[in-house]
Amino acid sequence: MVRDAGRVLLEAAPASADIAEIRRHMLSLQHVRAVHDLHVWSVGSQQPVVSAHLVVDEECFTTGRAPEVLDDVQGCLSAHFDIAHSTLQFEPERHAAHERGTHRD
Repeated sequence: MVRDAGRVLLEAAPASADIAEIRRHMLSLQHVRAVHDLHVWSVGSQQPVVSAHLVVDEECFTTGRAPEVLDDVQGCLSAHFDIAHSTLQFEPERHAAHERGTHRD
């Protein structure tokens, strides 16, 4: 119990979280080209949370597809990893020039 409480207080990734597998699933979705700044932590002993930056096709911004991609990513997180809460930032590929040197995998 103390170990679990410590993980929550330190905002550590849940022991069962496989960040590489979460990234692979996100990258397998249509229109998702890259995932960076991916973080997984717990806000409670059984409540994993994800935040990430996703590079998506430019057309998602011009055709209004971004909400569909968001639904797909959140559905994937929920169905495969039992993650019900996520904060996701969508970026076009050209945005990377604004964050040079700050991207972390």
